[in-house]
Amino acid sequence: MDFAPSPKAEEVCARMWRFMLEEVFPAEKEYELWRANNDPHAHPPVLERLKASAKKRDLWNLFLPEISGLSNLEYTAVAEISGWSPVIAPEAINCAAPDTGNMETLHLFGTPEQKTQWLEPLFSGEIRSAFAMTEPDVASSDATNITTQIVRDGDDYVINGRKWWISGAADERCQVFIVMGKTDPTAQTHRQQSMILVPRDASGVSIERQLPVFGYQDQHGHSEIVFRNVRVPASNMLASEGDGFMIAQARLGPGRVHHAMRAIGMAERALGLMVDRAKSRVAFGKHLSDQGTVQELIAQSRIDIEQARLLVYKTAWLIDKHGAKGARTEIAAIKVAAPAMAIAVIDRAIEVYGGMGISDDTPLAYFYVWARALRIADGPDAVHRRSIAREELRRERPFVG
Repeated sequence: MDFAPSPKAEEVCARMWRFMLEEVFPAEKEYELWRANNDPHAHPPVLERLKASAKKRDLWNLFLPEISGLSNLEYTAVAEISGWSPVIAPEAINCAAPDTGNMETLHLFGTPEQKTQWLEPLFSGEIRSAFAMTEPDVASSDATNITTQIVRDGDDYVINGRKWWISGAADERCQVFIVMGKTDPTAQTHRQQSMILVPRDASGVSIERQLPVFGYQDQHGHSEIVFRNVRVPASNMLASEGDGFMIAQARLGPGRVHHAMRAIGMAERALGLMVDRAKSRVAFGKHLSDQGTVQELIAQSRIDIEQARLLVYKTAWLIDKHGAKGARTEIAAIKVAAPAMAIAVIDRAIEVYGGMGISDDTPLAYFYVWARALRIADGPDAVHRRSIAREELRRERPFVG
């Protein structure tokens, strides 16, 4: 395994850092101030300015190898840099979830007509999208529990069900949902589910409320949505009936790499803030940076970040070599390891900052919320640990004893 950055990756990362330093970091205050004085789910104009600049800088749609020419491993470093400003930077370069996963899904499984209608405007950043799987009435970490019905009726499908924690749906630019539901409850367990495209303005789609995360309302929102007799053309089906699980697995592998590397970016910024604070504050006659307990926090944070990064690099390398199936255990592992590491590092930074660390005067409080939520999004830690353990229990060893 060779994780050394290629010349192309180094050049893209250099351009990304210039973008961050010259435009993204300076825009954070403008973004926050605009949101404080407007509807929490309205679209801050500063993002359109950043998106236009990212296009000019050739920092657009870098997540998809077929477009950017970057491998999954090469893109990991870019994703990490974007994690230093996780609210603004990913969207500014059109590499934000859930759009990345939805674009990958449409790229892999969409018909030419579906790509023209939905993928092209997503690629250009004209619209956004959402992925509707999780339901309030069942344990959705086991996707076989999903109860939303997708029933064929002539040339249409009729959809009935309730979804929640549907990220992105509060944003008026979100124009399409990829909805997962059951088309054949009598089929084999993993052939009951399908995915279908539902326009936001389809009759019967009702956005009931926006769910806060630890009291925060994200700009794109996390919505509870009811589908009541929503009728869409049969041509809106992705791939074929019963392909829902297959599509889900294809879209989640690279996406978890992106999430993990953004978490590492947050941890790096948190560690930088921790060090800066430790050098500038004096307690009991000396700088915090000279206190052994604080040095321990700093040292352990560097160790934890490096360990997590190497695991994600290995995972991305395996995906490049063998596809998501060939990195199944590692994909689950990074989904557990990276957010947990980020939470630990951010918490240490908060400890060094004291009261300021839990205020809005630094990004640490929101980073903590985002990292903790990530331990639930795309499947909770327990589900991934279960998958890892099952693989480990099946593993053959050359020697035991």
